[in-house]
Amino acid sequence: MDGLGPQPVPALLSPYVRSVVSYDLTGAPGIHRGLPSTGLTIVFPLDVPIAVGWTDSSVSADWSTVGGLHTRPARIHHDGRQRGIQATLTVAGSRCLLGMPASELVGQIITVDALSPSLRELPERLHAEDTWAGRIEILQRVLVGELARHEARGPRAEVGRALARLTTGAPVSGVAADVGFSRRRLSTVVREETGVTPKQFARLARFERTKRLLVTAYRDGGPTIAAVAAEGGYADHAHLTREWNELAGCPPGLWVEEEFPNVQASLFDS
Repeated sequence: MDGLGPQPVPALLSPYVRSVVSYDLTGAPGIHRGLPSTGLTIVFPLDVPIAVGWTDSSVSADWSTVGGLHTRPARIHHDGRQRGIQATLTVAGSRCLLGMPASELVGQIITVDALSPSLRELPERLHAEDTWAGRIEILQRVLVGELARHEARGPRAEVGRALARLTTGAPVSGVAADVGFSRRRLSTVVREETGVTPKQFARLARFERTKRLLVTAYRDGGPTIAAVAAEGGYADHAHLTREWNELAGCPPGLWVEEEFPNVQASLFDS
């Protein structure tokens, strides 16, 4: 378990925690884009507080952040060194670990102590621990405690099923029929749970898929962006680029250049 990168998530937490990553990154000072997704992001920085906001003028520095679902990129300022732990919660995890539906956090960036007094000391405890393995163990123990405290009251089964279907690219009308809802009823329950409409949730899931495909394309020297667009469910390269400009604030090629400076130019060929 010791070391950097993706960490194991205990089976008890897997319905609620999508991933846990310990990171230690160095590079030129600048601004990192916190991209939209279908999950909620919790970050516990080490060394220095994380400076994040929706705009440069709204950036504040804290020892923890919780980011709800959003449809624009967050701006994370850094001095060239970033070290800490990031956990991504599922929509069900919002209820079961934070004690509230994800809809109450949509479009917000707040600290963990603003959510729960029982989480207030977690950043300090992670700071006091010297090893990555120890930090991950502390985080897991605290999250299991929060799960027990909130009695694992997740979304209703049909709502969870609808969200899972929406992430696959299934049409909204088909998802509504599958769970026995009218389109209007589906829209109501999805908004109550997530804070976004079914169409917006599906849009975030499609964007998330193309992000994973782009990372794979970079690492494996794989398909071009045009091929990623087709596999991700976009009409064409231009459609993908429009969506990325709206959701990420930049075209996909620029994001890849920012994240992976040594990317091969062939990735951008159409």
